[in-house]
Amino acid sequence: MASGSLANKNKKHFLGIPAPLGYVAGVGRGATGFTTRSDIGPARDANDVSDDRHAPPTKRKKKDEEEDDDEDLNDSNYDEFSGYSGSGLFSKDPYDKDDAEADAIYEAIDKRMDEKRKEYRERKEKEFLEKYRQERPKIQQLFSDVKRSLASVSEAEWAALPEVGDARNRKQRNQRAEKFTPLPDSVLSKNLGGETANAIDPSSGLASMVPGVLTPSGDLDLRKIGQARNTLMNVKLSQISDSVTGQTVVDPKGYLTDLQSMIPTYGGDINDIKKARLLLKSVRETNPNHPPAWIASSRLEEVTGKVQAARNLIMRGCEVNPTSEDLWLEAARLQPPDTAKGVIAQAARHIPTSVRIWIKAADLENEAKAKRRVFRKALEHIPNSVRLWKSAVEIENPNDARILLSRAVECCNTSVELWLALARLETYENARKVLNKARENIPTDKQIWTTAAKLEEANGNIHMVEKIIDRAISSLTANGVEINRDQWMQEAMEAEKSGAVRCCQAIIKSVIAVGVEEEDQKQTWIDDAENCAKESAFECARAIYAHALQIFPMKKSIWLRAAYFEKSHGTRESLEALLQKAVANCPKAEILWLMGAKSKWLAGDVPAARSILSYAFQANPNSEEIWLAAVKLESENAEYERARKLLAKARGAAPTPRVLMKSAKLEWALDNLEEALNLLENAVNVFPDFAKLWMMKGQIEEQQGKLDQAIDTYNKGIKTCPTSIPLWLLLSGLEEKRGILTKARSILERGRLKNPKTAILWLEAIRIEIRAGIKEMANTLLARALQECPTSGELWSEAIFLENRPQRKAKSVDALKKCEHDPNVLLAVSKLFWSERKTQKCREWFNRTVKIDPDFGDAWGFFYKFELMMGSEEQQQEVLNRCVSAEPKHGENWCRISKDIKNWCFKTEDVLKALVKTLPIPI
Repeated sequence: MASGSLANKNKKHFLGIPAPLGYVAGVGRGATGFTTRSDIGPARDANDVSDDRHAPPTKRKKKDEEEDDDEDLNDSNYDEFSGYSGSGLFSKDPYDKDDAEADAIYEAIDKRMDEKRKEYRERKEKEFLEKYRQERPKIQQLFSDVKRSLASVSEAEWAALPEVGDARNRKQRNQRAEKFTPLPDSVLSKNLGGETANAIDPSSGLASMVPGVLTPSGDLDLRKIGQARNTLMNVKLSQISDSVTGQTVVDPKGYLTDLQSMIPTYGGDINDIKKARLLLKSVRETNPNHPPAWIASSRLEEVTGKVQAARNLIMRGCEVNPTSEDLWLEAARLQPPDTAKGVIAQAARHIPTSVRIWIKAADLENEAKAKRRVFRKALEHIPNSVRLWKSAVEIENPNDARILLSRAVECCNTSVELWLALARLETYENARKVLNKARENIPTDKQIWTTAAKLEEANGNIHMVEKIIDRAISSLTANGVEINRDQWMQEAMEAEKSGAVRCCQAIIKSVIAVGVEEEDQKQTWIDDAENCAKESAFECARAIYAHALQIFPMKKSIWLRAAYFEKSHGTRESLEALLQKAVANCPKAEILWLMGAKSKWLAGDVPAARSILSYAFQANPNSEEIWLAAVKLESENAEYERARKLLAKARGAAPTPRVLMKSAKLEWALDNLEEALNLLENAVNVFPDFAKLWMMKGQIEEQQGKLDQAIDTYNKGIKTCPTSIPLWLLLSGLEEKRGILTKARSILERGRLKNPKTAILWLEAIRIEIRAGIKEMANTLLARALQECPTSGELWSEAIFLENRPQRKAKSVDALKKCEHDPNVLLAVSKLFWSERKTQKCREWFNRTVKIDPDFGDAWGFFYKFELMMGSEEQQQEVLNRCVSAEPKHGENWCRISKDIKNWCFKTEDVLKALVKTLPIPI
């Protein structure tokens, strides 16, 4: 009782009593109250799953737990139709053919429904994006022109820019000013007088780190710690630097450097190395006679930096498998050079017939004499190894090599390489004997025959070459060898590369018709010649053309191809010789006569060119082309009276529209305008449907200032030639010059009605508005034009530069999508890169443009101007030479220069240089 009452007396009076309302524990010590979920209670129904992470797990069936464990809840395993791992409503039912068919039908329906709205949806998305970009353009689009103008800022203006100041107001600066905490007085008092501290206060807690190095005042001396460490290191290095015998074992200076070399180079996980090592050990113990297991084990140790362990393993493998080439070679690779020689010698004793072992032994020798000794020892054991003979011959001088090869062909009489090598080292007479023996031993190899033919050609016996090749074909056929035409053609190309032209021609002549049907011969031979030309085998191509012309001497197309081939890859003499034969066999082929005359003219032999054309007149008395060529020859050489007489005869013999046009053009060029007008007046009465006559007549009248007569001429020409686009442009341009824009617009509108989907007419209408300063109308017309002609390169190139600078790149992408290979678009993109000063890209796009269409003169003009401004002299000359060889004839700007009557005598180079002066720099 006494103890119980004592316990009640000591019990706190507040225990077991509920806390007063609003009581928060610890509030007297400054704590703040908070509420947890346990104070509020659960916010879910009783049947909901608890969020308590520490709640006891509910008992579930073992089968359910196994299914949950097997279920893959990865996102990549989720399907919208069947859920995770296909565990949908019907996942347990079988998936039969009906289900597959139904799925395919639904998929097709979905695809069809998606395609029906695809175009409309994409158009809406595009319109929304364009509208959004107009309302909220990117910052780089807003300020791109401002940034570009920075290129014109001078150094003085840059230097005059003010320094960046603090734009904040005084209050912000005061709030964000740096605040410094003052040091305590104790630190300042200890550092008075400037003395340095080299000890730590024992009261700081660091004094217990290193016992025994305290200063007399009780502080920790840091200098003594460093001195003791250095002394200890020196003592240890001195102890191990010398062994008992006094020989140096460790270099104290290079100690740390050597430690770096001991770091293993393998960067993988060490656990993977252990697993691999255990696995390979198991393989070795299970099957010790498996060489790859030993090799893999040694390489694993080598990779991990344990080279000695790798050597020990591989040598143990060699002991177990003494007849394995791979093991011995791997052992030699792992050993140092001196030790490797002993390993290879041991290998040669175990496997004396291994070629690889002997070659490795020779490679390990440094002196040529030792290598020869190894090879000769090897050939004693393996006398029929071609590889050993070749390796032995390679290190010998020519005389010893010939002796070795004479023995080699006895031991390996079926090796073509050895026979041919011996023939190359022998004299002419001996080489013939060697090749004859080679044919006896190897009657089925064509290379021996071709080598014999090359030998005869090299020694001047040209008449024997064709005989040897013919005999080779018959001999190989008799021995059952199939004559593969492609292989022999390749052999002919190889002969040409080696300089044996006659051998190459003989091979072509012998095999060109093998396996080719008679009706396919012409096309097949033309294709063969073109392929040879692509491979730079010009003599082979020439031989093919010669054979084809011998079989088909009257085929104009083969003569033409052969002539173009000689023009590109032959000499002027070879071209003229071929053309002489061509016109003799095909006298009615005008172009062959003209090519011959042009070749003579370009060589400066004008009388010879006249002679060829006179013979051409006899063969083709009424040929327009030959008449005009003769006129051009005389006019180019300033023989204007002869040209007039020729044209007068031509008008009597062959009064064609072109002859009449050339007659009027000559008078126009010589400034006889009245005579030219009389000729044109008569010409348009005889040939009213030839539009160039109307154009020339109107231009001459325009030059004379007779604008009303010129307009009347153009109108008459349009009535008779409504499809002539240049006539519409000339009439519209004349009205624009007179300042009557309304009439110019109506003319172009009429032209578009007569010639729908003509991009040039749309382009001229757009440019009229641009020149008039009405850009909105130009944009409207451009939109209509692109709807009617969506793949016109001229319109897209104009559209690119009609856009503001930030939008040009996007417009160029659209243009390339619509017409990817159009030279006008490629030229516009090149100019765009030029305006952005991207020199390398600009040059690449210019090259692409002139490669796609070499006849596009505008591209050459802009390319040459670009190189004049940005390129070197070599690049400028290269573009000029390429343009002259391409001889462009088309292009709006190019034709404006080349067809100007003042420039009628200009050559390609002159036109290019005149064009460059008129072209603007893209901006």
